[in-house]
Parts: sequence; C-alpha cells; structure tokens
Amino acid sequence: MTSDSRQLLRYIPSIDKLLGESIATTLVDRYGRQSVASTYRATVTACRDSLLTKSSSNDHEHQQLLQCQSTDDFSTLIHQLTEEQLNQTAQASLKPVINATGTVLHTNLGRALLPDVAIEAIRTIAAQPSNLEFDLTNGKRGDRDSHVMDLICELTGAEAATVVNNNAAAVLLALNSVAETGSVAVSRGELVEIGGSFRIPDVMKKANCHLIEVGTTNRTHLKDFEAAIDQGANAIMRVHTSNYRIDGFTATVEEHELARLCQENNIAFLNDLGSGVLVDLTQFGLPPEPTVKEAILAGADIVTFSGDKLLGGPQCGILVGTKHWIDKVRKNPLKRALRTDKHTLAALEALLRLYRNPEKLTHAIPAMRYITRLTTDINATAKALLPAVSDHFGSHCDVTIESCASQIGSGALPVQNLDSVAITIKPLTESSASDSNSRETTSVDAIATALRALPIPVIGRIHRGAVWLDMRCIENTEQFTANLAQNVSQAHK
Repeated sequence: MTSDSRQLLRYIPSIDKLLGESIATTLVDRYGRQSVASTYRATVTACRDSLLTKSSSNDHEHQQLLQCQSTDDFSTLIHQLTEEQLNQTAQASLKPVINATGTVLHTNLGRALLPDVAIEAIRTIAAQPSNLEFDLTNGKRGDRDSHVMDLICELTGAEAATVVNNNAAAVLLALNSVAETGSVAVSRGELVEIGGSFRIPDVMKKANCHLIEVGTTNRTHLKDFEAAIDQGANAIMRVHTSNYRIDGFTATVEEHELARLCQENNIAFLNDLGSGVLVDLTQFGLPPEPTVKEAILAGADIVTFSGDKLLGGPQCGILVGTKHWIDKVRKNPLKRALRTDKHTLAALEALLRLYRNPEKLTHAIPAMRYITRLTTDINATAKALLPAVSDHFGSHCDVTIESCASQIGSGALPVQNLDSVAITIKPLTESSASDSNSRETTSVDAIATALRALPIPVIGRIHRGAVWLDMRCIENTEQFTANLAQNVSQAHK
C-alpha cells in the first residue's frame, strides 16, 4: 500500500461521525436508524476495500475516492453513496411493467391482468374483516369455497367445485385424492412438460401415484386404456397438450369413450384442461379450444383448469366435476395446505359474475380484450407512439413500424399467431452511423436495458437485430409517452 493510499484511508470518517451529521438524521427519519447505520458501515467497508486493492466493481466510484482530499470530501461522498443505496433498497422489488412482448398471457409478467371489478373487490375485502369462513345466515363457521362454488357450477354445468392456489396444485390434489398409492393411465402423447421443467410424471409421483403410460406418442387407442385397467389402473387422466400440437398420423380416444370406460370400471376420469375457457373462442375468429362445460358434458369426473390464463382472472386452480369425486378432493388434508386466500376468492367471484354477460367479455376482461384487439387499433397505437420513440432513439437507431405476430401465451393455442403491429428499434451499424456526424452507434442490448430501466420498465423482445415493441397489450399511450420521457441515456452509451 502506497503512502497516498494510507493518507486517503485516514480521511475516511468514523460511523459515529457520519451518523452525527444532519444528512444522516434526515436518512434515519426516512429509513430507520438500524438500516441507515448498517448501510453506512457497508459503504465505508467498500470504500476501504477499493482503496486497499486499488480497484472496485464500480470504476466511477473508485475514481471519486481517489479525488477526495479531506475528511469532508469523504463524508460528502459516503453520504451520497449511502443515500443512493438506501433509495435503491427501499424500492419495491415487485413492480408494474409495460408488456410489449406480444405475448398476452406472459407467465414471467404475471399472466392475465384483472378486470376493474376484480381489483375493486380485492381492495374492498383487503381493507376490512369479511365473512371468508363465516355463515351470515346461521352465525356459524362457513366454507370459503361457498363464495364461488355456485357461480362456477352455474357456468360450467358441474355438480360441485372447489378452488386451490394454482392449476398444478389442482392436478396434484385431484390425483392424490382419487388414486393415492394407486395407478393412473395417461397417453404417452400427453406426458407434457410446462414452464420451469414442470412435468406431469413428476407431479404424479409427488401425488403418490404410479404412472401407467399407454399408447405411443402419436397414436393411442381405447384398447390401450382397457389394458391399463387390467393392470390395475385406479384412474384415467387426459392432459391437454397446451404447449404443442401433434399433427399427421395420429389417433386419440374421444373423451366420452374414456368416461364410459371409467364408469364401467368404477374408476375416476380426470381431464386437465390447463388453460381452460368458459366461452367458445371461434366467435372471436380463433380456433376452437375445449371449454370446461364441454369436458363436463363429455363425462369427466374431475376437470382442472387455471384462473389466470384464458379465464382472465387471479392465479388459482379450479376443480369441477361430480359431487362424489369433488367431495373426496375437498376432504383431502392437502386441500387446506393448497387453499386460496380471501383476495383471490374476491377477485374470482367478481370475474365469474362477468361471465353471466358474455357479450361484454371482450370489453370487461383485459385478456379477452387484448386477444381480440383489431389490427387497425393496434396500428393506430403504434403510429401515435412512433414520434416519442423516435425522439429518444432516432439519432442512434432506425425506428420503424413493422407487422408482426403476437401469441396468446401460457400454453393457450400455441400454434395460433395473432396479427399485430410493433415499433422496432434497430441500432445503426458503424457504416450507417458514419453517414452523419451527429450519429453514434449503440447496441440492441443497450436499448433493451435502457427500456427496462425506465420508471415503469418496458419489456419488449429482441428479434432480427432489433428491439420489437409489440403494441397489442399497450392501450395507455399517455402513460407510455410520459414514461419514455424519463432518462434513457443508457441506450446511448
């Protein structure tokens, strides 16, 4: 260590001195003494380490340290660095973003947005006590499922229903309830893996069930399931292949045939729809997707589906079916471990009431509105936002409007694209940048990073050397423009 470094180390003030200064008092009032003191200690330690090693993970901060010529200089810098760190750690980790990916039901971005009535229902129930498990009629303990069960049954035609915290939990609970320590037959072509390496065979193992694979990847026949029953299968499970399609030389067994086979052998027929819809999607120009009511009419004993996908509501898993089998599910001790909270039930009840007026679904439910949004409307949004995007990136990038394809996401209609429109931001190459002295080169990653660093992060997708901002899920142009007006200097570095 050089004599200069030793001299700089002597300038670093003590924690007590830092805490006794006025700026520290202000920080303590804002963040609390313990948090402020620990942050000062961490900052001082980082400064010492930087001077001792003659380097830092932040070169700019290291240069600032070298420029300090007195204890006051160090105090000023340490106060500044500490306040920046406190401000950063005080920010919420979970925050809103703008979805410009083109995927409507994006799992990483929270899937379906709630309709206004659902948000208001959560706000109302969260702010005061409620009759979550209290029967107002007889004054005794109630059942939390009662707030949504009748509505679910009305909309699906099922005899009974129950709700858990997500569809994976619904499948786990259903399997464990009807076939614990037993065997369940599933077609090989339906042994899917969904996001996060979440596989049906693994769920079945955790449910304490034995898997009997039947048929082949592309062709499964009724005789395959009959053979599985002869091997001792306690249930048959149909799994909706949400994330892919098999076309060509294929064969599957109709649901009503599986239901009849299960009834004849007194075993359960489970149908996991995955996303699950309550309305006919063909009325919106989309390919047909099996509805929950159709699955019930086909004879399924238990149907499972998600609440936060095509249904357009909160995260939950919904189980519907015959009273006999749903009662077994409800009596399972795992049901309590997987139950939903009051906020979810409040939002789900409000959402389900919207389905009583299906003509207004495309207006009232954001997911349905985005899926059915007209290309002309999306294009108008792109044109309205193009000037703002060009103002910030135009001198360093080519900013244009391009046709593109959106998707529903979360396993819903995986091969069906939706015509859409995007604003593309493509960095200029060195050769094109040299055409103008005012232009500088940048990178596509820098642009994406700058957009994510905005007060409301904008999440697009990188494609063909450009950042694509799909306008399908963007409706509030004023918010987008105001947000973009914030510091985007990172894109120009």
